[in-house]
Amino acid sequence: MAQAGAGSRIPAEERLFSLVLALLATDAGLTKTDILSTVQGYRQKFSRSGDNANLERQFERDKDDIRDLGVPLETVDSPGHAGDNHNLRYRIPRGAYELPTDIRFSPEETTLLNLAAMVWREGSLSAESRRAILKLRSLGVTTTEPVVGYAPRVRVRESAFDPLGTALERRQVVRFGYLKPGESEAQTRTVEPLALVQHQGRWHLFANDPETSTTRTFLLRRIVTQVATLPATFEPPAPGQADIALTELEAVWNSNTAVVEVEPGTDAATRLEKRRGSSTSAPGTLNLHYSDLNIFADELAGYGPEALVVSPPELRDAVRSRLERTAADHG
Repeated sequence: MAQAGAGSRIPAEERLFSLVLALLATDAGLTKTDILSTVQGYRQKFSRSGDNANLERQFERDKDDIRDLGVPLETVDSPGHAGDNHNLRYRIPRGAYELPTDIRFSPEETTLLNLAAMVWREGSLSAESRRAILKLRSLGVTTTEPVVGYAPRVRVRESAFDPLGTALERRQVVRFGYLKPGESEAQTRTVEPLALVQHQGRWHLFANDPETSTTRTFLLRRIVTQVATLPATFEPPAPGQADIALTELEAVWNSNTAVVEVEPGTDAATRLEKRRGSSTSAPGTLNLHYSDLNIFADELAGYGPEALVVSPPELRDAVRSRLERTAADHG
């Protein structure tokens, strides 16, 4: 019989987050059955009497994903079952996952971390985590409870992220409206999603265009319609699509350089000097990299007279047009 809540869709990142929390919560480790039957994102699909082959394959992919993220997932033999692969236990050793002891934070940094912890605490996963803790205890698993007290509470992603993530998992073709800068109407795009990647704080979709057999990168904030999932599916792409997308985005970022003059001691100077890759060519003159001209122009225009674009001309013109429009709007 299906479990309650089995019809609800659990985002992939929530499933991975729940898996990490569960594996951190016990020193002895969890068996595959423990994980699939208790952890949020797996338990909804787990059947004690049915076939869980697809769910086990999902778990194998998730193990690879969290290891790729640098999480030290390890396997250990169950007591009394040495060498028995069916009874392997999975865990994340706290000592290997915690920050090194020689790292120290300033009072200001500690304050920001505490504020971040307040945002995460008692969030959307906490009820599920508490339910999992109770179930693990009923199985005789000793848990370290404090780790399951943090959960994401605020979502700052674009609304297109979740449906694209689902389509990515299921290898389904998607369609959406995409509005490029300078255009008045959105263009309909039909693509095969290959990866969702974050670069310079913004989410991008790396996808294949079936009509041209070329890959394209889309900024999620420019998807202006709901993402429609089509019945068509496609073959799994070669591994490393996210790495390809990030390499291409990084190449664009490296190739775009702006020279900007800033007023010393201003907000513009403080913020722009701390941008990744920024350098000073003269007092008050910064060399800055950027990925998207229009997004960077929006940022620079927000500094008003504190920042003056020297080059390239197209960036200078874009900032000027924004300032002129602001002045006209305010009479």
